[in-house]
Amino acid sequence: MIVATSCSAEEPLTLVELPSEPLGSRDVRVAVRAIGVNPVDWKMRSGGPLRLAHRILGPRGPLVVGVDFAGEVVEAAERADLRVGDRVVGGTDFSRKQLGSYASEVVVRDEQCAVLPASVSFEVAACLPVPGVTALTCLELGRVREASRVLVLGASGAVGLATLQLTRARGARAVGVCSTRNAALVERYGAIAVDYTKGDALAAAAPHGPYDLVVHAVGTATYPLRACRSLLTRRGVVALVVIRPADYPALAHRDVATVLGRPHRAVLEQLVSAVARGELETLVEEKIPLAEAERAHAMSRGGRVVGKLLLIP
Repeated sequence: MIVATSCSAEEPLTLVELPSEPLGSRDVRVAVRAIGVNPVDWKMRSGGPLRLAHRILGPRGPLVVGVDFAGEVVEAAERADLRVGDRVVGGTDFSRKQLGSYASEVVVRDEQCAVLPASVSFEVAACLPVPGVTALTCLELGRVREASRVLVLGASGAVGLATLQLTRARGARAVGVCSTRNAALVERYGAIAVDYTKGDALAAAAPHGPYDLVVHAVGTATYPLRACRSLLTRRGVVALVVIRPADYPALAHRDVATVLGRPHRAVLEQLVSAVARGELETLVEEKIPLAEAERAHAMSRGGRVVGKLLLIP
């Protein structure tokens, strides 16, 4: 199989050929048709906590990053409940010694995949796993229901856009912080847009609160945690999608949590169903050949991607 690998953030991702991984008792081999790019992918290449966790828990050999994928099952173990020919979406898990999704094929447990209906394309599906699962996890954490209020910081990113749409589907009210150029997009998904280029975004968002949930997908260096917590209802929570070491002590508080969605079938099926019902749509900024994965990481690091970047093997 062909994979994109590198040893560090300084060394560019390059394509190499590795032997195909053997199947475990409930594994499937998926020919990858589309790969979603997430910030966690390039963060895994750095020397931070994710890279350390990968060294301890991950597979031996070259670092193959990536989580999100969509494709077709080409081989299934006897005990797997998926079959050859199934169209699926899923996510890899390095803690199970699995290589990442920047590859022509992946080997994962059957429970890490959901079957796609014919109406959902591979490219749409590949946008769902990490951002969609993260968004749903945040909404459950905040117990978001009809009439709840949700503030999304970083509303035009993949997690933000998914959160806005899934909030609307629950009959709740969302406020999205974004730039001027993305205000119309945020409003298209039923949210109130707050333009951070026009002043203090949190002060502008405050009159629309208090909030049952603040989805913090930007980082507390930009929007301090203390200020975000001041916007909460009595039972509200700040969900940190982007977390810094300085935030760790705050996790001891009831109203602060860190969230990173781990794709698995039950949640992936909810997302696929939402797409099929027209409640959730994906936005792709660019489709990039897998051989140019380094360029995709540079774009992602820039922090100006609207929606998702896709890699195509």
